[in-house]
Amino acid sequence: MKGRADGERGKTMRQLVLYEDELAGAQGFDRAEVTPLHEEAQWPRPARGMRRAGWLLVACGLALLPWLYVLATGLPATAAAAHWPVAWVGLDALEALGLIATGLLAARGDRRHALAAAATATLLAVDAWFDTTTAAPGGDFASAVAMALGAELPLAALCGRLALRALSRHG
Repeated sequence: MKGRADGERGKTMRQLVLYEDELAGAQGFDRAEVTPLHEEAQWPRPARGMRRAGWLLVACGLALLPWLYVLATGLPATAAAAHWPVAWVGLDALEALGLIATGLLAARGDRRHALAAAATATLLAVDAWFDTTTAAPGGDFASAVAMALGAELPLAALCGRLALRALSRHG
């Protein structure tokens, strides 16, 4: 990546270098404007509504931090869930849908694959986390770790890489 950036920087530098001879012979130029090559890019300032939404999300995330302590100290060590199979089937169905959507969008060259890839990577990482942390000791735990290391986390890494590559190319 660094080599590519340096190559692009070199190309930009070659394009911006104007010799006095060229300027003297050029017509229609009253003066040349010099642009620093290493100046940081200025991102356009987001609209006020977007900034407010961003800060609201940050505040909500910070407000959850004390709640994490409450959960960590107040939840029982074990719990029974009435719809346990529905929760797991639903999560795996969302993962399948995410993988299919990401694959189809990526195969078509649609840049929106980055969104599907990011969501799918998150679902896969969450699945690996909950599989391993809710598994019973012994064989169940070993199976959960094997699935996490052999399938879920590698797929999450692939989806994350697809999302980041798309963002770096088009961002």
